[in-house]
This record gives sequence, C-alpha cells and structure tokens, in this order.
Amino acid sequence: MRFRNVVIESLEYAMPEEVWTSADIESRLQPTYQRLKLPEGRLELMTGIRERRFWPLEKRPSEASALAGEATLNGSQIDRNDIDLLVHAAVCRDRLAPATASYVHRLLNLPGKTQILDVSNACLGFLNAMVLAGGLIESGQIKHALIVSGENGRPLMENTLRALLDPTQTRKSVKPYFANLTIGAGAVGAILSHRDSVPNAKFHLLGSIVETDTSANELCEGDSSDGNELAMQTDSEALLNAGVALADRAFERFLQEMEWDRGSIRHVVTHQVGSTHRNRLFEAIGLDIEKDYSTFERFGNVGSVSCPLTLACAEKSGRFGPGDTCALLGIGSGLSTCMMGVERL
Repeated sequence: MRFRNVVIESLEYAMPEEVWTSADIESRLQPTYQRLKLPEGRLELMTGIRERRFWPLEKRPSEASALAGEATLNGSQIDRNDIDLLVHAAVCRDRLAPATASYVHRLLNLPGKTQILDVSNACLGFLNAMVLAGGLIESGQIKHALIVSGENGRPLMENTLRALLDPTQTRKSVKPYFANLTIGAGAVGAILSHRDSVPNAKFHLLGSIVETDTSANELCEGDSSDGNELAMQTDSEALLNAGVALADRAFERFLQEMEWDRGSIRHVVTHQVGSTHRNRLFEAIGLDIEKDYSTFERFGNVGSVSCPLTLACAEKSGRFGPGDTCALLGIGSGLSTCMMGVERL
C-alpha cells in the first residue's frame, strides 16, 4: 500500500519516572538465582537492556495514553476540535468494554464528531492503526487522526516476579517467563493528517506492507487471569526464529513496494525487543546495523509503544535530515509484521 497524501504531523511521548534496572530485578529474584545457580548479570547480558520504566500499578492505560495524547496535541498545529478519529492501539486496555479509546476521548476533551475505536494486534497495534488511519485520510474520508498507545507492564512484571520466586521453579520452568523481564512501560501519540491541510509536518508516510504467519501464534500468549493479574509465557528462542524468518520473507516485498533498494534506506527503527533480536534481524535482511536507532537499552520492550516511541526519540535527537528515509520494522506476536516507509520533511 502506498500513500501520497498522508503525513505524520505531530509525534510525542510520555514516559514514567520510576526506573527499574536489570540489576534491580535480579536483586528481587536472588532466592531463585541462588537456588538455581543462575549467574548474576545474565538479564542485561542476554538482552542489552540496562533499565526500563514503570507507571504505578494503578495507572490505567487510558491515563497513560491521554498523557501522550495531550503532549501530541500541544505539539501540533491541529486544534483538538478538528480531530476526526481517535485510535487507542495498545496491548493494555482499561477493560473489555467500553473501548479504552472512550476514556482517552473524555480525558482529552475531544469533540463529539470524533470517531473512537481500539485497535489491538499485540506489539504491532500502533503501526496497524497508522495504516488504517492513513487509508481513511488518503481516501478523503477524514483529515486528521490521533493515534495513542499507553502500555503499563508493571502488573505483568510483578506477577512474573511472584511466579519466579515460587520454590518449585526449575531451570526449565523459568524459561517461558524470561521474556516478561524485558517489558517496560510508556506512552506515545501521533497525529496523521492530509498533507494539504497542514503547512508543516514531521514525516511523509510513504507506504507499508504486512506479512502474517499465524502458525506461530502459540509462541507468545498473554492473558488477564484476575483483574490486574497479567500473565504471559513465551518460547523465546522459537519466537525469535519465527519472527526473523517472517521478516526475511517480508523484506524483499517491502523493498519492491517502496521501490527502494537497501542503499535507499538511510535509517531503521525496529520494534525494541533486545540486542539478540536486533542483531539477528539485521543479519537476516542484509542491512547495516549502523543505520539502526535503538531505545531498548533504556526503555526495554514497551509493546506497541516501542516502535513509534523510538522514531520520536530519533527525531528529537536530530537523527534525521530533510529527505532522509526511514524503515519502520514492526512485529507482533501472532505472528505479524508491518514494514513502513517514512521520509523526513
């Protein structure tokens, strides 16, 4: 899918103040580490994640999303009364019904004309929402869409720590919990607009492709077992292999759709899982890792927030010059990947 008239007009984020280092997490797991003779420092060594951030346990996803949404509106030329569509695209939701977007809509004091909906596709939700909103803008149905995502991995982390401290755990049984220890929290927002309706914008959204492999949908499964009690188990090695294979299959089609070659790509932003995933991905698709901009070292895996958050951080750091291209390479358990091309304006 190609877009000629869709721009990212504003892109902002909001991050929690509370920082948990990988060493902090291992300190809480000392009884299990000592009993199973696990080496200290393995969490940061294996993932490259030094720290991650968390909201308080009681922080609702809608509240986190609204913080990022407010920052995005404040950084925009668009009045909130002109927002035609609001999408909440996080893994985390306030409850099954109503849509979490309804709570965000109220917190942001958006107008009655604004259509609201949730888009959920694991860590890929935000990029999927960009494609859907972009299609509505390209077709002329709407002019401005606000996409927000607020993730709070704190309940999952706390539940995982309790599970790992169970004295019946073995070296084998702890493996499905390891991926949970990479999770963090944060929020991000973006306004997508028709390029003719805004004098200035950050990026031109050029196009995207998707590739899906649902034969791998049991490799990472999460659920809410009781209120805020979140549980997730992951076959990390199998998920890594399946995800890299999926990306490898998709990447050539992405280049064809964008009419790019590897040299056309100036910068790369991926979903932020960790150093092993990044290295394997760049090796598989044949890209220079020097083109990568990463945030997993300080934020960990923030679910659907990670890819757009990293793009926002790269933009604020001065990484992009006018005309620079960037490939956004997102992936979500399920498995599904969305590869998106943007150009700095």
